[in-house]
Amino acid sequence: MSGTAATAGEHSGGYKVWKRLSFFVAVPAVGLCMANAYLKHQEEHDKPRQEFVKYDYLRRREKRFPWGEGNKSLFHNPHVNPLPDGYEH
Repeated sequence: MSGTAATAGEHSGGYKVWKRLSFFVAVPAVGLCMANAYLKHQEEHDKPRQEFVKYDYLRRREKRFPWGEGNKSLFHNPHVNPLPDGYEH
């Protein structure tokens, strides 16, 4: 038996393949995903928001939130999330 079983062939140029794949495949793919997300956001941005309908079982406040005025959730967005009485503006 000549040599040990743990030795393998030479791997000197393997990093070049992965470097090229990163620059020529991964970076353009991320750019395409960013463009797609931006265009989808623009489509949603132009739509009017839905009319508010006050249902008894939605947006119930049994107890105040422990931050701010107590009526808005922690990640409240006034353009999307209505309060129990309706949209803010």
